[in-house]
Amino acid sequence: MDCVSFPPLSRFAICGGTHGNEMTGIHLLRHLQKHKVEKAGSVSITTVLSNPRAIDACKRYIDTDLNRCFTHTLLRTPVTDSSPYELQRAHELNALVGPKGSEEAVDLICDLHNTTANMGLCVIFNSTDLMALHIYKYIKSKITSVPVRAIETREPISENYSLDSVGKHGFSFEVGPQPNGVLRADVFNVMKEAVDLTIEWIQQFNSGVTFEGGEAETYCPVNKVDYPRDPTTNEITAAIHPELQDNDFKLLQPGDPIFQSFAGETVKHEGKGLHPVFVNECAYYEKRTAFILAEKITLTIPSICVKKDCGESK
Repeated sequence: MDCVSFPPLSRFAICGGTHGNEMTGIHLLRHLQKHKVEKAGSVSITTVLSNPRAIDACKRYIDTDLNRCFTHTLLRTPVTDSSPYELQRAHELNALVGPKGSEEAVDLICDLHNTTANMGLCVIFNSTDLMALHIYKYIKSKITSVPVRAIETREPISENYSLDSVGKHGFSFEVGPQPNGVLRADVFNVMKEAVDLTIEWIQQFNSGVTFEGGEAETYCPVNKVDYPRDPTTNEITAAIHPELQDNDFKLLQPGDPIFQSFAGETVKHEGKGLHPVFVNECAYYEKRTAFILAEKITLTIPSICVKKDCGESK
């Protein structure tokens, strides 16, 4: 394949605390701000504590999930003093690091998240973002302390609801397992290494390094699975089966256990073999999601380099 080129990345935004009880990003951002990390080589760095009220309250959100507020429709909806706090904050963030879809938006956004699920380091990006895919590929080649995987989303950018979609390029880090409101040193170290490697990648890219293409494995969500529920009360009647618990990304075959009822009965997986992710994620109970099923995909991607050094542009 021919090399695909992009303009240099001059503005990089690192965001944390989009969910106010996911502590690693919050403390990493405060560390970067304390040490005034504002520039690395040719790239300026903006650090953003995304949801300050939720951070102060150590809650996922105050009124509504901030990381669901960045579709074009919501960002174009007028806000008032009575609007949900997170929707007001989404408009402020869009003005700070966007506007989404504009030439004024920052070149790259990395949003820092924790999960209570056993996900290791997971990079979540839009399938159209070749640059985010190359950054993932680079990080995967460098980090050996935990598994490094990628989840690709496929909705149009205009309908992408996450904060990282506001930049020209963007992705999120999900690192876990870590309980809400808790800070673990091992999880912090993984996230810090991933952020440092992202900055390192940007500097190399801007300096003219060509990042070779090849194959990359990703996971594409295809279905959400809710807990078994009582048809009358709607309360859950089972928990994640011990054989599934902590086995995120492991291939789930038809007949494999997925739930264990409170009476001790086993519920088995039906349908084709897929990979469970966000297994027993605490924050997804309210979203009626016990886990997400994803298809494992192998992509063939082209090389990329900075625009001034390549003949082909994008």
